[in-house]
Amino acid sequence: MIDAATSALAIAAAVRAGKVRARDVVGGALDRIAQRDPTLNAFTAVLRERALADAEAIDRRLAAGDDPGALAGVPFAAKNLFDVAGLTTLAGSRINAGNPPATRDATAVARLRAAGAVLVGALNMDEYAYGFSTENTHYGPTRNPHDRTRIAGGSSGGSGAAVAAGLVPLALGTDTNGSIRVPASFCGVWGLKPTYGRLSRAGSFPFVASLDHTGPLASSLPLLAAAYDAMQGPDAGDPACAQRPAEPVATAVEAGTAGLRIGLAGGYFEQNCDPAVYDLVKQAARSLGEVTAVEIPDAALARAAAFTITASESGQLHLPNLRKRLADFDPHLQDRLVAGALIPASWYLKAQRVRRASYHKIMRLFDSIDVVIAPATPHPAHPIGTEMFSVRGRDLPARPSVGMLTQPISSIGLPVVCAPAGKVGALPVGLQVVAAPWREDLCFRVAGALKK
Repeated sequence: MIDAATSALAIAAAVRAGKVRARDVVGGALDRIAQRDPTLNAFTAVLRERALADAEAIDRRLAAGDDPGALAGVPFAAKNLFDVAGLTTLAGSRINAGNPPATRDATAVARLRAAGAVLVGALNMDEYAYGFSTENTHYGPTRNPHDRTRIAGGSSGGSGAAVAAGLVPLALGTDTNGSIRVPASFCGVWGLKPTYGRLSRAGSFPFVASLDHTGPLASSLPLLAAAYDAMQGPDAGDPACAQRPAEPVATAVEAGTAGLRIGLAGGYFEQNCDPAVYDLVKQAARSLGEVTAVEIPDAALARAAAFTITASESGQLHLPNLRKRLADFDPHLQDRLVAGALIPASWYLKAQRVRRASYHKIMRLFDSIDVVIAPATPHPAHPIGTEMFSVRGRDLPARPSVGMLTQPISSIGLPVVCAPAGKVGALPVGLQVVAAPWREDLCFRVAGALKK
């Protein structure tokens, strides 16, 4: 029987074997969305007719003897900053709502569809991806499936919540400062922020061009790997996309950790994490065998650089609308964008130099360590509307501080798998499995051992 608990890859295998129709699988997902999403607010658009038509096309291809792809019939949804043909690309904003519909799918969407996955809708997010909570003033907050009074994380909050609630097994997100890893941690699902430049961003609304990443969130690690493999490859539509052939990781999930040198990040990452969360991460790391205590150099500086770069690039990107339509921006965002637009060029250039220096220092760490494990968020998801939270006796502003453990890593473009680490009470938290650039395979090897 195919239901919400059936693994997505098992669904794809059943569809390809003719044991179940893609239309029935997609119809079931659409029914779950209709029943459950009103209390979660993960979706901003549901593409029922298009999804059913795509599913029926897969069934026809199978009847004709064609193979529709490794993800045949797997329902997925995309953060609403990805172009979807016929749908206006909101990027979480009121301003974009007046734009004409997209004429073609974003590359990431198109590549998943080419692998047989079926797009069922678009997902809620922080406006223009500038946030860690998906408390969107225009479209309402997305609620955490584990506790609907709490945030789902952001900016890909709709993506994390939709997967965690079983509405879809797979979702597309983006990660600039932690926007895949934060919702993956808070919602207890798997997420991937690949190496900067690994996956195409073509057809997605930009946030910070020098930091933006595309990646999937999934209900299982094998599905995360399969989606990542389907999206790999060069793309002339994104000037930052690397001219590297696909380097599949599906087999890495079961490859084990023999011969790998694994480190556990302390220092900054322990000091800025609740003890209960850090203990879970430490237990997970030690379950792999021998683990070396390491400190990621200049983590606080790398985070500061990311803040400056983010504010400056986003402020400049939105400057025309800040001058003409300031009141139409989310109130949570207005001051940050205006302040960012006023940052002197010298500050921005210094931040980029700090970022580059941090990169070189951490690359020396990878001379002695293959993979580093670190907490993903300082605490479990906090209640919607929280302005401040406390970590180890220090009161911190909630909106910027949720990403304090993800920003130092994305600042220098390293690949990360975000894996569930366990629960504090009833709430999940995640950990980051970090490797050197282009070594996503090592992230998946370690994450595959953790899942056992």
